[in-house]
Amino acid sequence: MTVRIGWGETDRQILALALPALGALVAEPLYILADTAVVGNLGTPQLAGLALASSLLLIAFAVFIFLAYGTTSAVARLLGAGEHRQAAHQAVQSLWLALIVGVVIAGVGYLSRNPLIELMGGQGETAINAEIYLRISLLGLPAMLLTLAGVGYLRGLQDTKRPLYVAIGTAMLNLVVEVVLIFGLDFGIGASALSTVIAQWVGAMTYLVWITRAIAEHAVGLGPDWRIIGRLAGAGADLLVRTAAMRGGLTVTVAVAARLGDADLAAHEIAFQIWSALAFALDAVAIAAQAMIGHALGADDAAEARRLGDRMIQWGWFAGFVFLALVLASTPVLPHLFSNDPAVISLVAFLFIHVALWQPIAGIAYTLDGILIGAGDLRFLAISMVAAIAVLITGSFTMLWLDLGIGWLWGALGAWMAVRAAALYARYRTDAWLITGAVR
Repeated sequence: MTVRIGWGETDRQILALALPALGALVAEPLYILADTAVVGNLGTPQLAGLALASSLLLIAFAVFIFLAYGTTSAVARLLGAGEHRQAAHQAVQSLWLALIVGVVIAGVGYLSRNPLIELMGGQGETAINAEIYLRISLLGLPAMLLTLAGVGYLRGLQDTKRPLYVAIGTAMLNLVVEVVLIFGLDFGIGASALSTVIAQWVGAMTYLVWITRAIAEHAVGLGPDWRIIGRLAGAGADLLVRTAAMRGGLTVTVAVAARLGDADLAAHEIAFQIWSALAFALDAVAIAAQAMIGHALGADDAAEARRLGDRMIQWGWFAGFVFLALVLASTPVLPHLFSNDPAVISLVAFLFIHVALWQPIAGIAYTLDGILIGAGDLRFLAISMVAAIAVLITGSFTMLWLDLGIGWLWGALGAWMAVRAAALYARYRTDAWLITGAVR
């Protein structure tokens, strides 16, 4: 593949969408990061409780990300077709779906919070603190899902700047309220959860105000349209399968690493966190792809969608090589920032080589993911992810059965990414995803 990076109009458009999206992606984890920093000063049981509860909340965020992805694709297509009123109507229905799902999941989470915490291994004071944090945080779950739907609508409008402003603003609000409640008024872990809930609802209300303006401009009704909600839920089901398969496979790698020993597990966790951080960055190009590809297909311009896709793949490939170089250059220093155990440091330095070498393939895979999400080719994404994860799980258990080292586990991770990229690229080279029109 020839990599040609220039600064033409298409490149400027990609960067104009990708850079703010990158900022918003990085800002999202600041909620939990701020909570971790503040709660850590309350004591170990509180911090352990936060870890358990936040892991459950992050699973919910990952699973219901389809509210953003599905809305982006649908709105971008409608705008490409000139259907501005229908795009606003789509936003309203996305909000209805988010509200319904958010209330239901919050209710189920409230009723099952103690069994879930026990399943995660919570006991004693840790379980008590986890229950407090989770119970209060569930009040913000509908807001979190409304925000995802709002983000999807704005991305479909090719507006990634306002989501960035909301992400940064609410993260700062969360931190300020949390510091005042805990350090100023001497409240406990519940105040940490409450500050996040307040920030989440402020963010959700901000999106509701923006969408309300679009509703007024295009004279769109506020009532639910069950036909569109059903279509969104169907798209969400495919993305749900995709995400659940990926999360399940990655969880298996943690379980396998744990059976290799404490040093291996610690090194695996450090390397995987770096991998995940890089994935956030590479996802910025994928978000640009979702909006631009959807718009082109909505405008009945399959040739433009193909041209944009080719260019975005080049950007993903190029970004992957940049990250490869950065990881290799940081390998002599970065592992020492995460551990003072010589065994762990040595293993992390070794695993960083795996992290680095797979970045170009990851860049292509994530970009293709965004292209096909923008095209609405969600069923194929679900099927291909299940197949690729089967490779990862098979490889993980095989290396455990053969008593091989952790490098082989990361070889399985690399094979998963390669199979995923190959399947998506094979699909991209066909015309099966190039379905034009306002609605796929």
